[in-house]
Amino acid sequence: QVQLVESGGGPVQGGGSLKLSCVASGDTDGSYCMGWFRQVPGKEREGVATLDSDDSTEYAPFVAGRFTISKDKDKNTLYLQMDSLKPEDTAMYYCAAESTGGYCYTPSAVADFGYWGQGTQVTVS
Repeated sequence: QVQLVESGGGPVQGGGSLKLSCVASGDTDGSYCMGWFRQVPGKEREGVATLDSDDSTEYAPFVAGRFTISKDKDKNTLYLQMDSLKPEDTAMYYCAAESTGGYCYTPSAVADFGYWGQGTQVTVS
């Protein structure tokens, strides 16, 4: 079992930046595919970015170079640096993980992630 706790969300003006964090605990040994996802009320959850155990990354097209996913292995923490934020980035942001043995999913593979955090709200005005 893996527990994930996100933080770092909040209100921000358009064009601004936020850095989300996700601390993992529990059975964190092994190869995990990690990702950030977001959801607005009434819409399906969508992938933002994924990162595998070898630090390879993949981003959803709408990111367009504005966000960066990264991790600190020593701190068991996943990050999402978000720059040039737009009002349409307003959503609840979730961290997710899945044990894959070395490969990683694309951000669109929402249903393939089994471990989820509780989310952190990002509001861009």
